[in-house]
Amino acid sequence: MNREDRGQRATSHPGCASPRACLFDTALGRCAIAWGRAGVLAVQLPDGDDAATLARLGRGLPPLSCVSDDAPPAVVGAAIQGIVALLHGEPRHLREVPLDMARIPAFHRQVYRLAREIAPGTTLTYGELAQRLGVPGAARAVGQALGANPFVIVVPCHRVLAAGGRAGGFSAPGGLRTKASLLAIESACAPAPPPGSTGSLFA
Repeated sequence: MNREDRGQRATSHPGCASPRACLFDTALGRCAIAWGRAGVLAVQLPDGDDAATLARLGRGLPPLSCVSDDAPPAVVGAAIQGIVALLHGEPRHLREVPLDMARIPAFHRQVYRLAREIAPGTTLTYGELAQRLGVPGAARAVGQALGANPFVIVVPCHRVLAAGGRAGGFSAPGGLRTKASLLAIESACAPAPPPGSTGSLFA
């Protein structure tokens, strides 16, 4: 079992059975993170306001117990620090962040593991990622897996482009504009999204 599958039990407060979450400030705005006993469950980029960000974060998860005055566990705090640093332009990999992938389909897990190997400031295409998975021709399935990625930033789906250097898609708030912003922060080559576009999986 890989590290990101089993996570670390230290990521949850003793006696807390339900997932917990907190908001934190970044260069892009207030992001959110959710965690449980086995690791990080989800990461969310800023939405319209805190309530919208937390609502999007909690999709597909049991009801979240939001942390406000209580500091998150050390492992989660380290993940937050890494995300904040990355969004400020530091070349962070975030591969050390333990992810709870118990609810994630097997193929998606494989895609996420390989996507985590893409270094900041570099990109691959959906087809190249499919080749590395050993399933040539599965670019669309790879794109669908990345479109469902609950670990945005930690699993850097923004570093995966469509064929020919096109942006592809991005399901986080802001769509392709957010994807372009993330790639610009990392000094990667990002095509400019069309005006008013929110993106689609295979634009």
